[in-house]
Amino acid sequence: MAFDAEKEITKLWGNLRSAQAEIGRTYFRWRQAALALAGPDANPLDVSLKAAEVIGKELGKQSIPRLNWLKGEEVWLRSLAGGIAAQWIMQGAVVKVEKGEKPTEAFIKWERCPWPTFAKEYGVTMEEDALCCDRILQSILPDVNVFFNVNYKIETLKAIPRGQGVCLRRLFKA
Repeated sequence: MAFDAEKEITKLWGNLRSAQAEIGRTYFRWRQAALALAGPDANPLDVSLKAAEVIGKELGKQSIPRLNWLKGEEVWLRSLAGGIAAQWIMQGAVVKVEKGEKPTEAFIKWERCPWPTFAKEYGVTMEEDALCCDRILQSILPDVNVFFNVNYKIETLKAIPRGQGVCLRRLFKA
């Protein structure tokens, strides 16, 4: 039987998309279970923001070994921004990193993101989706900042869940 590369790539691509969708749906299934266990007085946003904080902190810890300060702060910043973008790309988003006007500034731009669709499927508001993404991103930085003795922040300038067409975040030295 002949090997059909196009068929195999198509199959792998389909499997990747299915796995990416399962990641999003699993998160929101977890959210439902957590809210059920927390009881009727639990605030869904508080539960989701706590999860986002845990996720971001773990991503921050994972990024530290991949960052190299020896090549200079500008390279380090691009690497940090690229690592953040890669996390969402792995989940099916289309994300680009753009240079800022200053060497200690970068912009991370989500042109497409599956998370608002997953949120909508599970009845989660778009504002909660935007706030949780912000919390994940903000929670990445504390351990990174301490480890490298820097003070970087990230701010959201635009958000797809807020109807702004793209998510645009500014990563900058404070």
